[in-house]
Amino acid sequence: MTDKTPSHRRRALRRRPLVLGAAALVVAGAITVPVVAQATQDTPAQDTALQRMFTEAAEDYHVPREVLMAVAYQQSAWETHQGEHSASGGYGPMHLTDVTTGMLTGGAAGMAGRAEARALARDKARHTLRDAAGLTGLSAAELRADPAANIRGGAALLASYQRQLDGPLSDDPEDWYAAVARYGQATDRRGAAAYAGRVFATMRHGAARETSDGQRVRLAADSAVTPAPAQLDALDLPTGTDAGTECPATLDCAFVPAHPSNGQVADRPANGTVIDQIVIHDTEGSYASAIANAQLAGTASAHYVIRSSDAAVTQMVPTENLAFHAGNYVANMHSVGIEHEAFAAHGATWYTETQYQATAELVKYLAARFDIPLDRRHIVGHDNVVGPNSALVSGVHWDPGPYWDWEHFMDLLGVPVRGAHGVGGVGTAVTIAPGFTHNRNTVRICPSDDPTGATTECTDTTRASNFVYLRTAPRASAPLFGDQALHPSEPGTTRINDWGSTAQAGQQFVVAGREGDWTAIWFSGTKVWFHNPHGRNTVPARDATIVTPAGTGPVPVYGTSYPDAAEIPAGLSPSTQAPLSMYTVPAGQAYVATPVPRRTTDYFPSAATKVVFGAKKMYTIQYGHRTSLVYENDVTVGSRAHSGH
Repeated sequence: MTDKTPSHRRRALRRRPLVLGAAALVVAGAITVPVVAQATQDTPAQDTALQRMFTEAAEDYHVPREVLMAVAYQQSAWETHQGEHSASGGYGPMHLTDVTTGMLTGGAAGMAGRAEARALARDKARHTLRDAAGLTGLSAAELRADPAANIRGGAALLASYQRQLDGPLSDDPEDWYAAVARYGQATDRRGAAAYAGRVFATMRHGAARETSDGQRVRLAADSAVTPAPAQLDALDLPTGTDAGTECPATLDCAFVPAHPSNGQVADRPANGTVIDQIVIHDTEGSYASAIANAQLAGTASAHYVIRSSDAAVTQMVPTENLAFHAGNYVANMHSVGIEHEAFAAHGATWYTETQYQATAELVKYLAARFDIPLDRRHIVGHDNVVGPNSALVSGVHWDPGPYWDWEHFMDLLGVPVRGAHGVGGVGTAVTIAPGFTHNRNTVRICPSDDPTGATTECTDTTRASNFVYLRTAPRASAPLFGDQALHPSEPGTTRINDWGSTAQAGQQFVVAGREGDWTAIWFSGTKVWFHNPHGRNTVPARDATIVTPAGTGPVPVYGTSYPDAAEIPAGLSPSTQAPLSMYTVPAGQAYVATPVPRRTTDYFPSAATKVVFGAKKMYTIQYGHRTSLVYENDVTVGSRAHSGH
């Protein structure tokens, strides 16, 4: 029903001191919650329209403002999203959901033809927007498109949950723990505690950011806020189980096995196979559809799937086994794959903060367990994985795409991309670091790029993004670089799936030249240029390992790292190892490589000798937008780039 309470200003929230420098909050069950975008006493107070919307809605519905803002931060990082919906059917800063059957069935990875789609769409938990409409008297259209209405809807929901749980509409955030947990719509106690823990960590440590539409928003840190997990008793949720899962205690994690045909049983790393890469994906469909599809024979699977709204995790393949997720068997053999409920064409809109935080916790857990370096040659997107052979290079997927905020994500991993911006001389290495919020690029999105159906014709869209465009000469009018696999004889394009003309945040390259405001790098066997006035889009890459051709001729580049045929035991069929025909590293060029080369390896699941190692080793290099491999003996490792000066 509509909230009839008269609008009035609540009494001032009790003052508490700010907390600085804390890195984590320990809550029930020893859950450690990461902290991001910490607000400090030096962060100026804001009075943007969005900040005022939170204040007014909190006052009108008698919800502590910090509770409302912290919930919104976890749902959307305070983004308004201009009426677009998430992969899980949520709208606006408060992620009010209104799921339709079409949302579940649309797209190549959707649930088209599956009988359960209609029932899933009817689930009441998927329609909080309708509940908010009833509580506020606002229309569904307003709640979808108007940020002020959406925030009011979220405040009304929180207040209604608090009343239903017999909680007081008090100024004390600690009284609202159960209502916050319910807002996350978790179906078991562990998930509810994980979600509420992130919200309360945001209140304790604060947050401050500028949204993509230019509004600076700040939530002051409040060290006195303490979670009250005992309140979860009022939700009467099942305990849940994490049996069979490999997850840190921070996560709401369940195990649902993928179909056996979508991977291979192995014994990594005990069998000697190195796991040295984590691949970030998006589902191009709903969380439920991704899980359902991985259970179908002959499709694909990742080790983990993470939901957008509350960062619930489903593990589908044990990490000791291979999952078929990256489009390259060697990449599958040496990696763990993590899918995120989202669409790449709308990624910045619906990679939620709670999803980023949960993924960071999972990646740190996996990196520590398998000794995986936390850098962008080892923590990669599916769009950074090279095809296994020449015929397949152009077809490898381009998710999570230009809207995954790599700089924010690497911050959460504790290895910031950002630093003192600048660029050194020719031969030194730089890290691409354009920022995200203010790095607005125009891309063309066509209907085939967007399985949501929201794009009905090819449209140019300008948004915050994670890349810089690369050109063939140091001027804005020069053609974009065309990757040899995508554009053998023509320039690159601004199409969102044209990954070849972009260098992403966190990737490292060797400086090939400087001219005015432009910097050249060696990229895909070519000298390419990007706009970099005063080095604002780069950070000198300290301690980068740089490789150059060992001889006077070009070095072949590979998509796989198999042993030579002569090294494979009799009775087994050697895997094909051939150079990628369109790529080489010409003499005189230089590329950033992994510090340690990896032994060539192959896996034969049905053989007595399952893992075969070759005598040769290969470096992974940041060749272009995608990583590639070169033989150790084909290159010379130069002195490491130190300061970039």
